[in-house]
Amino acid sequence: MHVRGVVIRILLIEDNEADARLVTRAIQRAGLVAELSRVEDADALRSALSTSRWDLVVSDWALPGFGALQALAIVQDAHPDLPFIIVSGTIGEERAADAMRAGASDYVLKDNLARLGPAIERELRDYARRLAHRRQEARFRAMIEKSAEAVVLNSFDGTILYASPASLAIVGRRAEELVGTHCLALAHPEDRPIVAATMAKVRRGRTSECAEVRMVRPDGAERWVAFTATNLLDDPDVHAVVVNIRDVSERRRSADALRASEARFASLAASGIIGILTANVDGRILDANEAYLEMIGYSREDVAAGAVSWPALIAPELAEATERGAANLYTDGFIRPWETTVIRKDGVRVPLLVGVAMVEFPICVAFCADLTERKRAEEALRTTEDHLRHAQKMEAVGRLAGGVAHDFNNVLSVVLSYAEMLLDDLDPADPRRGDVTEIFNAGKRAADLTRQLLMFSRQQVVEPRILDLNQVTANMDKMLRRVLGEDIELVARAAPNLGTVHADPSSVEQVIMNLVVNARDAMPTGGRLTIATENVLIDASEPPHPSGLPPGPYILLAVADTGTGMDRCTQARIFEPFFTTKDKEKGTGLGLSTVFGILEQAGGAIIVASELGQGTTFSAYLPRVDGTVETTQPLPFVIQSGMETILLVEDDAQVRAVAMGILRRRGYTVIEAASPQAGFALCAEHAGEIHMLLTDVVMPQMSGPELAKRLRSVRPEMLVLCMSGYTDDSIVRHGISSSEIPFLQKPFTPESLARKVREVLDAAAREREI
Repeated sequence: MHVRGVVIRILLIEDNEADARLVTRAIQRAGLVAELSRVEDADALRSALSTSRWDLVVSDWALPGFGALQALAIVQDAHPDLPFIIVSGTIGEERAADAMRAGASDYVLKDNLARLGPAIERELRDYARRLAHRRQEARFRAMIEKSAEAVVLNSFDGTILYASPASLAIVGRRAEELVGTHCLALAHPEDRPIVAATMAKVRRGRTSECAEVRMVRPDGAERWVAFTATNLLDDPDVHAVVVNIRDVSERRRSADALRASEARFASLAASGIIGILTANVDGRILDANEAYLEMIGYSREDVAAGAVSWPALIAPELAEATERGAANLYTDGFIRPWETTVIRKDGVRVPLLVGVAMVEFPICVAFCADLTERKRAEEALRTTEDHLRHAQKMEAVGRLAGGVAHDFNNVLSVVLSYAEMLLDDLDPADPRRGDVTEIFNAGKRAADLTRQLLMFSRQQVVEPRILDLNQVTANMDKMLRRVLGEDIELVARAAPNLGTVHADPSSVEQVIMNLVVNARDAMPTGGRLTIATENVLIDASEPPHPSGLPPGPYILLAVADTGTGMDRCTQARIFEPFFTTKDKEKGTGLGLSTVFGILEQAGGAIIVASELGQGTTFSAYLPRVDGTVETTQPLPFVIQSGMETILLVEDDAQVRAVAMGILRRRGYTVIEAASPQAGFALCAEHAGEIHMLLTDVVMPQMSGPELAKRLRSVRPEMLVLCMSGYTDDSIVRHGISSSEIPFLQKPFTPESLARKVREVLDAAAREREI
């Protein structure tokens, strides 16, 4: 600081006016330009210090009630660095030394005031240097303490001497906790050797060393830090190892995440789950993983030779759509996933789900998923849903058909029975006989229709046996040839070693007959009809079978014609009851629905394949079973009369009346009841033996089987014969089958009723004899 020529503001503490003038002249003689203000006591001094800025304080040693040391204390309290010079005429060396120790800058004797000027100049220069040093120190501290990079000063042995606020934030400790702690205490135990080795290397020379280690915070959290240690132990102003620290946790996490991502990508590329390729924007494939190469059937050598191009792989019909999508690469930098089809090297079409993104122009990366299995599953699901919808529709129609058939069979039982009884009563020459015969024949045709309805709705009582379909078709050969006529060639292809099925023989024959008649009608100008049998296995490892049948062994009966064929709309409806493409005079629309019901009841199924002008093939599947083929014996002649007593329980009055009439004509004693309750009462009132209970199955309040169970508890020897117009779940639940309780299907005729009653009575008698 240059003192001369600069106005110096000096605060003079002096109670003597004359001495104040002497001090002023001494300063002026020294050539200093000064502005002096004088105070005489402590209060004035404090006021002056608080209201004005001063460069120097000059104080007399002794004042009344107030001395230089007290003044020094007041000045130091207000401005610790302000130069303070004592002027005295009586101060001794000892007291001067005390004053200097107390903080005085210098002392000048009044008899040597010539030394005052140089002393002022010297102290002002020192004061200026102290101020500059303090400003520099403040700037340095601000730079350190406001910096985002942490700074720590360590001693030679590693003890922390200073820690910046940024370092405190990183380590999660307060300054008083950190200072005095050894630097190794902050490092992760596994990384302490790294810190120790680095610091040792730094101490051996004036060098800087860097390292990355983990640091443990008080809460146990780990942070990655990068530190640079510099040896400044020889610098007298620093005398420490300076450690600059940066928190690199985010960078490490990002690096770890990147490595993990790269590892996952590499694993994904190698897994074979998804196809990955890189290509130019023009579609030339540059590289691909094995999964993608397997999808397209090309080798890595083909790709390396530049022989594989994405546009060339796309199915021709999808090329235009692919080009439109590729335009998004230039505008958006990506193409959203879309479904497409590629042509493998061997010509096989492969459905793919593809997504493309621009990595760095002109390189793109594409991800491809093979949709072959999904498409198969979707097709299988659609097939299953179609089967389910069809089954539900057939079930609903079947319930309606079964109900209608039940009511019709009651009516037809009356019509057929009375017609047959009239025929028995009329003389062969009676002119009315022809009319009654027509009534009887019409009733039989109606009965055939209801029987078909019951077959379709799976409510027909069947008598399944072990059958050989080759034998069944062979037995029908002559009849089928008569049905087909001379202009249709019948070809039979019987599989050798054909397995057996468990089915009702007459139902199977009806399936064959209905399919053959349909085929004949589809070949009005002649053709060829093929009936083939085959052992087949539906494999669980393959896609679901079109029939919807569960995996297992089956017998296939296929009926194929070379006729007109059907369109898809017709194929979708052919198994619906009453649907027909024939004239009303030629078909009822129940043929194929009956086939459908028979096969469903037997645990099988039927599917159709047809093309317009190419013919039609019906494929019927029945479960294959192990067993010996059961041969049928001709029914023995049965006398249709008797003298036994029969309890007849039937809620339909007309059916009850006609059944009673038939049985009484045959010699039986009949006790009739209109309800199960009435049957109970009559059974209890009758004193004699009741040989048979003849009951309807479905009646109000109680079923026929339940009635039989209760009555047999009091008449255990009484036989039971059930009859019904249809069989529903109640019949199955109560165990009605040909092997348990004898059953008569309505509509009955006098002959069928009398024959069945006699069969049951005679069979029981034979068992008693044995």
